[in-house]
Order: sequence, then structure tokens, then C-alpha cells
Amino acid sequence: MIVLRSVTKIYENGTRALDDVTLAVPRRDFVFLVGPNGAGKSTLLRLLIRAERPTSGCILVEGQDLALLDERDLPAFRRRIGVVFQDMKLFPQKTVYENVAFPLEVAHVGGREMRRAVMATLELVGLAAEARRTLGQLSGGQRQRVAIARAIVHEPDVLIADEPTANLPPDTAWEIVQLLATINRSGVTALIATHDRDVVDTMERRVVALHDGRIVRDERAGRYEGV
Repeated sequence: MIVLRSVTKIYENGTRALDDVTLAVPRRDFVFLVGPNGAGKSTLLRLLIRAERPTSGCILVEGQDLALLDERDLPAFRRRIGVVFQDMKLFPQKTVYENVAFPLEVAHVGGREMRRAVMATLELVGLAAEARRTLGQLSGGQRQRVAIARAIVHEPDVLIADEPTANLPPDTAWEIVQLLATINRSGVTALIATHDRDVVDTMERRVVALHDGRIVRDERAGRYEGV
């Protein structure tokens, strides 16, 4: 599903965010990316959606070499990847329904098909009853569920989440990661960047640890320890 071969990313200021990273993520895998701030987790995720380009190395997503991806093909490519941003990037003036429907509107999906997809997704994340509420009427955990719903409403092959449990109470954080696991079980490959030690240790899924832009540990049923 996802392959990185000797990927290095150096920013214009000289910061080496990733250093010779090689990684393979099979279809339907569930991977926690862990490491201290500045380890390269967010850069890696941005490279996977072609928001950044590597300085050197090769990135393949479903066999597609991202270096060869034409700009006009980017929107279609990105619809295959659902992204939950650290700051959520939701529209505060819109309702829950309108936020989740936005990617479908951009893709010119409308009418009954859009309503069916949005309501089915809201049902999955437990927010069908909140469809007409505005974001200001929701808790932090509910807003994160909206962000997840928006990321998966177009049925992507890959789900990327950057710190999805940040600033949430432990019980709510656990509910969010269980939702991500449910989505993964439906066949979606999941990469989750997190600092949440308790969630990582309890889930016992694959853990890829980064430090100074390098992969220092890659373990099945791994733990957060050693970061």
C-alpha cells in the first residue's frame, strides 16, 4: 500500500526532517508513528499526501510514484487518502452535516448520493443525531469525530491522522482511537501519529518510532517505550 525508499527531506533552512527513511506499510495495516516533537512524524505524513516533496528518495502509494504524479491528478489521488489534521481544519460556521459533506461537494457529488454517504458516515462515528448542530455546540471529542467523518466520507483507501487524541480526556481519547480501529477493520490502512503513550501501549499495534528524522524502531504489537 505505502512504500518509502531512502526518503530524505531537508527544508530550505537546513533542517533535516527525515533522513534516509525506508518503510513499507501493507494494505489494512494499523501503524502508530511515535517520537518526540521534531522527530519527523508530521513531515512523513505530509509527504504521503504530496503536501511536501522529498529532497531525495522514492514514495509509492498503491504503486503510484508520487514524484511522477501530475498536478492535475492530485485531487483524485488525495481523495484516496483521508486526513485528520492536528488542528482539525473544520469550518466553525458550518453544521456537522455541512462539514462532513464538504469533500463530496468539492468532488461534485450531490443529491441523494451525498446525503446517503454523509448520514451513513455520521452514523458510523456516532453523530447522526448531531447533524444539524454547529461546531460550537459540540464537545472536543465530538468535533474530533466530525473531523474523522469528513476524512472518511469519500471512502478512502488510507486514513492518516496527526495527533487525533491531543488535548482530549483519557476516556474520550480511547473512544477516538477505538473508532479509528473500527475504520481500519473495514479495510482502510491507518497511520496515526501520536504522543499518547497510554493509547499506544493499550492497543498493541505496530509501532514505528522516529528520532531525529530516522526510524529507530519498528515493532509489531509494539509499545511507546524507548521514545
